[in-house]
Formats: sequence, structure tokens, C-alpha cells
Amino acid sequence: MSGKKQTRKIFESKKKKDEKRSAFLRVLDSIEKVGNKLPHPASLFAIFVLIIILVSDLVTRLQVTAVHPGTGELIRPVSLLAPDGLRWLYTSLVENFVLFPPLGVVLVVLIAIGVAEGAGLISALLRHMVLAAPRRLVTAAVIAAGILSHLASSAGYVLLVPLGAMVFVAFKRHPMAGIAAAFCGVSGGFGANFFIGSIDPILAGLSESAAHLVDTEMHISPTVNMYFMFVSSFLLILVGSWITEKIVEPRLGPYEGEAAEDFENVTPGERKGLIWAGISVLAVLALFLLLVLPANGLLRDPVTGSVLHSPFMTGLVSFLFIFFLVPGLVYGLVVGTIRNDRDVIKHMTNSMKGLAGYIVLVFFAGQFVYCFKESNMGVLLAINGAEMLKSIGLTGVGLLVAFVVVSAFINLFMGSASAKWAIMAPIFVPMFMFVGYHPGITQAAFRIGDSITNIITPMMSYFALIVAFAQKYDERYGMGTIIATMLPYTLIFFISWSLLLAVWMLLGLPTGPGAPIFLQ
Repeated sequence: MSGKKQTRKIFESKKKKDEKRSAFLRVLDSIEKVGNKLPHPASLFAIFVLIIILVSDLVTRLQVTAVHPGTGELIRPVSLLAPDGLRWLYTSLVENFVLFPPLGVVLVVLIAIGVAEGAGLISALLRHMVLAAPRRLVTAAVIAAGILSHLASSAGYVLLVPLGAMVFVAFKRHPMAGIAAAFCGVSGGFGANFFIGSIDPILAGLSESAAHLVDTEMHISPTVNMYFMFVSSFLLILVGSWITEKIVEPRLGPYEGEAAEDFENVTPGERKGLIWAGISVLAVLALFLLLVLPANGLLRDPVTGSVLHSPFMTGLVSFLFIFFLVPGLVYGLVVGTIRNDRDVIKHMTNSMKGLAGYIVLVFFAGQFVYCFKESNMGVLLAINGAEMLKSIGLTGVGLLVAFVVVSAFINLFMGSASAKWAIMAPIFVPMFMFVGYHPGITQAAFRIGDSITNIITPMMSYFALIVAFAQKYDERYGMGTIIATMLPYTLIFFISWSLLLAVWMLLGLPTGPGAPIFLQ
């Protein structure tokens, strides 16, 4: 009888566990359905433009005003349905698109990254980094390579995630754990990096556009979060490794498939290419140090001698262009993937082919941002929002952590980081500026929230690809498997990363060069 009771308890316990899991998956299914019903991001921006036009007229009729806390100026709304507003809409359509800050930056940087990626440099570098790591550091190496893959936005998803599984199988570990480790680095750690990646100029451009609602002279460099991202990388590698080895792998249990798998090692030719590419990077860095470090350096401010406010920082995109282009060319010439100028142009062109959707998105995003600015809606919302935050006493660390939660929640429904920030920056950057925070810390908080839910939302554009990689090892694996496996990373990354943000703020450390916590 006692045996039957024990069996019944085990069965009831399993039933309750299954019911909880089913309820959890039903919530996720609901989120997926809601997310799938949202229009395309470009359509969302078009809808938002129409809403701003209508709301600007309503707010003008209601005579809503606000006093600019910095200048004392009385801010009034501008109706875009008034004759002057309609004339502005008609004459500014092209200008709003062409002058949208992220557009030129992204095009320039991706031309150079296209050479490095097309020549095979990015792929070889990632494989070398993972495969050269000692056995006990394999997990950390996979996560670190995932973070490093942000230099080329999609390379990590396509190359590193399946490679993570193959590496783990080769070391007789569960391939799903390898997928999880790579995925948490590539996508869960999207707001961290050792270097400036392709997303940084985009976000910085959007932050600068939003900051101009308050201060038209403010410049936001792509390096605005560089210090915080660098330290965050080490935090996520340590925490991600612990989650993988202490939570994910024990839950998965031993792998019952094949004990080993063939995967492509870095060839001697590729190794030689990496060496020469590394030498070329050192040469580029040495050249720019000679142009910046001396007191009379060519790229310093010719009047003040400043580095932070200098041609070097203003033209940092030019540095990024050269930084990626030169090693890509050298690597390609050494390994033979670049034989002439036609190959170089081909790689550059291929990197542009995937930007058609982004360019369409930028067209509507530019209209949204500049309509928001022209109507004064952003400034009014920011001033009144800041006053509300002050009145309820939500400031400091609590304010920024709350913003992390908001960003993480929105990310469940909208996958594109640049599209989200294009919507959120014009509201939150000026709002937090009026509370006294530099746009750098606001952008850093956004990047935490934008990263931590990437790995559990079906709205992330590569989520289906991750499911396909997992099903290679077990056809029963589905979306629920991926979400259940990645959820510990989301929760623990949120806690640990928010704690780092809190400590960073309490210590008053700058998030990047010329990016203090508080506005001066």
C-alpha cells in the first residue's frame, strides 16, 4: 500500500509539474500570437507617423505647454495638420530619410565588414577562438566567441551556434548545451562586446537624434557604452558558463547520440591568414595612435588638443571602416579568397544585399523621428514625464532598472533592436536627460533589457533557425525546448547585469569615453 501511495505521489508530482509547464507554454503561445499579429516594423513607423500628426493637432488645440528646465523656454506643440506643418511634411520627406543619422553610418561600416566576412576572416577567427581553448574553458570560449561575433551582426547565429553544438559533442558533452552557450553569447549578450560592433553606430545615431530634442549640440559617439560593454562581457562569460555547467547540462542529462562529430578545423592557410590579419590590425592601431596620442596629433582638436572632442571621435566611423577593411583585405589576399579588385567589390556588394529591408525601415523611421521632433511632442513628453518621475520619487538605480524591465518586455514582441530604440529613444533619452542622466547610461540600460529576452522570444528573427539546429540532434526539440533551456540565462542575466548597472551608477563610472553618468 505504501508503494502505491509513493507511486501516486510521484505521478501527482509529475502531473503538477506538467500542468505548470503547460500553463507556462500557453502564456508563451499567447505572446507569440500577439507578436505575430503586429505589423511589420516599417508599417509600425508609418502608423506612428499618422498618430503623431493627429495627436500633434489635438495637443495644439488643447494648448498643452511645458517649461524647458534647462533654458526656461516655454515649449508649445506644433500641429502637423496646420498649413505650415503640412508644408513641412511635403518638403522634408527626402531630407528626413537622407539625414537620418544611422543610415550613412551603417552603410559605411557594413561595406568594410562585408570584406572581412566575405574573405572568411570572421568565420576563421571565431573557429580559431573556440577550438584553441583548453577543455575546461570550452564553455567560456564559446560564449566569448558569441559576444565577439557582434562585430558582424548575423555571423554568430549562422556560424557559431551550430559550431557550439559540434564542439560540445566532440568533447562528449550535450550538443543542446553547446547551442545554449553559443546562443546566450550571441543573442543574450547582445548588449556586451569587447570592441565596437555593427549595432553600436546605429544605436548611437538614434540616441544622438533623440538627445537633440533637448540639446542640439550633443554628440553621441558609437563608443558611448564601450567601457560598460567591455566589463559586461566578462560578467556574462562567467555567469553564462556557470548557468551552462550547473543548470543547463545537469537538466539535459547525458547525450545518447553519437559520441563524436566531424567539424572543420582552422587550416594552416587560414592560420597564416589570421596571423597576417592580426599584424595588419596592429599596424592600423599603431597608425592611429601616432595620429592621436602626440600633443599635436593630426586627429586631435587643432584648437584645444582634446581627444574626446576631436576629429578622431567625430569621425570614428572612418576608423571602424579602416579597422575592418584592412585585415579583411590582408586575410583574403593571404588565403586566396581575394585575388583582385573584383573580389573586393563583390564582398562589399554582398554585404549590401541584405540591407534592402533595413533601408525601407529607415525611410519610415526617419519620418517618425523628425515628425516627433518637429511637433515638439518628444520634448513635451520628456519634460512632463521627467516631472512625473520626480514627483513619485522614482530616480537613481530604481529608475534605470525599471527601464531595463520595460525594454525587456517590449523585446518579447518586437525583435529589431534598432527599430525598438528608434521608437523608445525619442521618449526616454530626453526624459532621462531632464532628470539629469547622460544618454549613454540610458542606452546602456536599454541594451541590457533588449538582450536578456532575445533568447526566449519567438519574435527574434533567428529563433526558428536555432530550433532547426537543435532538431538536428533530436527531432522532438521544439520552441518549448529552446525557451525552457534558455530561460535560466534570461533570469540570471537580468539579476547579475542589473546589479552591475547599479554598482556602475553608484560608483559614478562613465559608460564610455566622454559619457559620464550625469550630465555636466
